[in-house]
Formats: sequence, structure tokens, C-alpha cells
Amino acid sequence: MPPSREFSIGSVRAGGGQPFFLVAGPCVIESESHATMLAERLCAVTRELGVPLIFKASYDKANRTSLYSYRGPGLVKGLEILRRIRERFGAPVLTDVHEVAHVGPAAEVCDVLQVPAFLCRQTDLLLAVGKAGRAVNLKKGQFLSPMEMAHAVEKVASTGNERILVTERGTSFGYQNLVVDMRSFPMLRQLGYPVVFDVTHSVQLPGGAGAASGGQPEFIEPLARAGVAVGADGVFLEVHDNPSAALSDGTNALPLDRLSALLKKLMALAQLVRQWS
Repeated sequence: MPPSREFSIGSVRAGGGQPFFLVAGPCVIESESHATMLAERLCAVTRELGVPLIFKASYDKANRTSLYSYRGPGLVKGLEILRRIRERFGAPVLTDVHEVAHVGPAAEVCDVLQVPAFLCRQTDLLLAVGKAGRAVNLKKGQFLSPMEMAHAVEKVASTGNERILVTERGTSFGYQNLVVDMRSFPMLRQLGYPVVFDVTHSVQLPGGAGAASGGQPEFIEPLARAGVAVGADGVFLEVHDNPSAALSDGTNALPLDRLSALLKKLMALAQLVRQWS
């Protein structure tokens, strides 16, 4: 595949044949101490291995399956936690935004604004994140083909912002199941921007646990290897120190103690693939 557009996100260089980067963190901020602990551990692992890291965590998960599911600490408190993490550890920070009113405050703190897959066709939201001056991560909707993401990309790029990541996170396959079409990666690359593989959401079983989503974490590693082998510029992983106790998406999270071993395998694959590109 031809190299994608290359740009900086804080200390991370994305695209253009650069080494693959990692977007990782908990699904949602559970507490300041927990998010800070995970950020510290993730920074330690990635710095030891030389993998560029973008730390991710949500201040609000507005699309939980159940009305009664935990959503997060909210905009004000959550962004303050992310601000302190960014200042303490120096890693770029990503969070998702679900409504236009949140874009401005989030852009003051975070390096990357993420548009959730369910909202990737929301024109006003896409224009707002584009105008905010931060890098934008567009999640491909579970209901879209890869090439349909051209319209979402065009909306953001129309604002003059071309620091865009496009993320594959699986496609709906019947009820409560997702599949990843590996053809998606070269197809998304044709849009000209770095392509990220959201591995952990791709093993999710939406609504599969009744009032919450289920997951098949045993497939995280094989899918991650496949995505890097086919040329993904970055890998997105929700990581938790105790997935069974996580307040959101624990059923599809990677246990923290398995991260280092997985990254070593992905680094070797990425280096090999880039020699062939």
C-alpha cells in the first residue's frame, strides 16, 4: 500500500511509513487514581519498547447499551483528569466527543478528538471537530463500507484540517456480532490518511450480554497481528488491569499484563511489513 499522509500528534508521528503507534487506555475514566495508574503503566511499557503512545480514555460514554450503565465522571471532571494525565506523563491524549457543545472544551485539553462510530455521519459534529484545530480520529461506522468513509473524511477535511485518522472497528454481521474484512485496510488507505485498527472493539459482541456488550478477547491477538500485517498505521486497544471488574467494555479489553508481549510481536510484524511497502 502507498504511504498515507504523515503528520504529528504531539510527540507521535502518524502515517507516511512511520513506525506503528499505539492508542491505548481504559474505555472510560473510572476514577482519577485508576486512570493515572493505567497511564503510568502504559507509558512505562511503551517507552521501554519504543512504541509511540496516544493515551485514550472517555469522560462520558453516551452510547452505553443500558440507561443504568456507568458513563463516566462527566465533561468537567473528566477533562480535568485528562489534563493532569497529559501534563504529568507528556503523552498525547485522545477522548471521544458525542455532541457539538463538548468539542470546544475537549479541544482545550486533548490532542485527538474522536468521533464515535455511531456518529460518523453527523455533519455538524464532524465539522465542529475539524474546526477545533486538533487531530481527528474518525471511527468507521459498523454499518458502513470502507469507501463510504470518504464522505466523513471529506466533511472534516473541508474545514482545512487534514490531521485525520480513520479507524476500522468491525462491521455488523447479523445480530450481536462483528467481523473485520481485511480488505478494509487498503481500501481505507486509498482515502490518503493513516489507518488505525481498533482491535478490542472489533471483538465486541454488541448487546451480547443483555444490558451490556459481550466480547471475545481471545481473538485480540490474532486480529491485531492480522491488522498490522495488512498495513495498519496504528493499533487501538482498550487496556485494563482487571477487565472482569471494568466499569465499561471489560469483556473485550486486553489485560494490562499481556500488553508488552503483544506489542513485541506487533513491532516485529510492522517492521517487516514496512520493508515491503
